[in-house]
Amino acid sequence: MNKGSSMKILHIISGLKGGGAENILYRLCQHDKEHRHVIISLTDSQDDGMLPNKEYVSVHKLNFSNRKINLFELFKLYKHIKQIKPDVVQTWMIHADMIGGIVARLAGVNNIFWSVHYTNLVKGKSKRLTILLTKINAFLSYFIPKKIIYCAEKSREVQESLGFKKTKGVVVQNGYDVESFIQNTSLGSKFRNELDIHPEAFVIGHVGSYHPLKDQANLVKALTLLDQRGFNFYAVFAGTNLDNNNNSLVSLIKHKGLSNRVHLLGRRNDIPSIMNGIDLFILSSESEAFPNVLNEAMACGTPCVSTDVGDASLILGDTGWIVPSKDSESLYSSVIKAAQEKESNHRSWLQRSIACRQRIVQKFSLEKMVKKYKEVWMNVKKHAV
Repeated sequence: MNKGSSMKILHIISGLKGGGAENILYRLCQHDKEHRHVIISLTDSQDDGMLPNKEYVSVHKLNFSNRKINLFELFKLYKHIKQIKPDVVQTWMIHADMIGGIVARLAGVNNIFWSVHYTNLVKGKSKRLTILLTKINAFLSYFIPKKIIYCAEKSREVQESLGFKKTKGVVVQNGYDVESFIQNTSLGSKFRNELDIHPEAFVIGHVGSYHPLKDQANLVKALTLLDQRGFNFYAVFAGTNLDNNNNSLVSLIKHKGLSNRVHLLGRRNDIPSIMNGIDLFILSSESEAFPNVLNEAMACGTPCVSTDVGDASLILGDTGWIVPSKDSESLYSSVIKAAQEKESNHRSWLQRSIACRQRIVQKFSLEKMVKKYKEVWMNVKKHAV
């Protein structure tokens, strides 16, 4: 171990394409100025927005493939670890937990931590290789990591039921930069003007990526019910492959007669603008761990409707509506309840909006998350002295 309180933390992650775990790693490295952080990405995929401040973080990229073992890249990873000489190796996501954990142990590192950012893996919707690696990781959890950091209570419960070692589990819930995600009416107005949506229109938002487990099909069903039953609204979808090049999604929306109501925006870098520009956020997923988008919406004062997945109900508390997954009627009913409250009880809607932000600030701030990660790492260091 290094002398003093400062440590060298090596993060090994599957890739740096924008996503939940990737963004949490980015925030953690940017916010923690006490320790030196180094990132090794097993693949060379990276978004422009995932470029950490080089004063505090250095990044190395390898060229692993998800389909086969690359002995040359394994050796490069081994050499990087030996050269970096980290006090702690923190791995992120299923592939990195296995590959990074094993190679770090072979390189002589004892203080290895896994980070798990998923809950259920559904047969037919999750990749078969991912399901297989999870089973392998359940076995390796007894030998490789000192601790397994779960982002959600539900995630820990599910993984331990699959065989992950129970005594190693610790929950560190995701944290959010509440100074970046704020209530800002001018941002919201600008966003609506861009899409030519009237200021008084009721706007539903959905931010994520196009994936079977996100169950956008269920959301489209709920929107169809709203349309068929005479409710006037607009909806915006933003995220990877939620754009007009997605022929399956475009065809579904057109078939349901929603083309004039739904805006497909694709990847956006102005999520706070979207969250301020909508009236209600909907998470329609079939499976989640700790849904980041709910926190981001609520930090902007936007109430949410969410399926009962992962820690969604813990995040929302009594500020929003929880419905069963794969239930379009329940989604529809909750949207109607929200819209009626906004229309007929402005004071109640304003109090709900304020409560949304207060809950994130008080319970899920970035400062709290960083502090908890550091406590886990430092606890190992204290015992190693």
